[in-house]
Amino acid sequence: MFNNYTETSLNYYPERCINCKRCTQVCPHGVFTEGKDRVELARPTSCMECGACALNCPVQAIEVQSGVGCAWAMISAALRGRDMDLGECGCCGTDCCVSSQESPGEEK
Repeated sequence: MFNNYTETSLNYYPERCINCKRCTQVCPHGVFTEGKDRVELARPTSCMECGACALNCPVQAIEVQSGVGCAWAMISAALRGRDMDLGECGCCGTDCCVSSQESPGEEK
């Protein structure tokens, strides 16, 4: 069974990676880090499944099912004109949810 607290739909195929580092540049949560010969999947459970890494990978070394997870919950809440509920996305209070609820200038 899929556990959305620890698992994501992110799949990384390092053998396809050409070390362009685009995923490290577009990922808002630092899921990927620079490696010697290819990027490394450093924080897979931090993935909010926005799909930016997969969309920017020129060799399809990354697959992710966007439309699920934290990013989708944030977009859905905004479209409905509601504040983000921490329990709605299942990420349980990561920075992406907490910062979306704070007012500008408000400290965490």
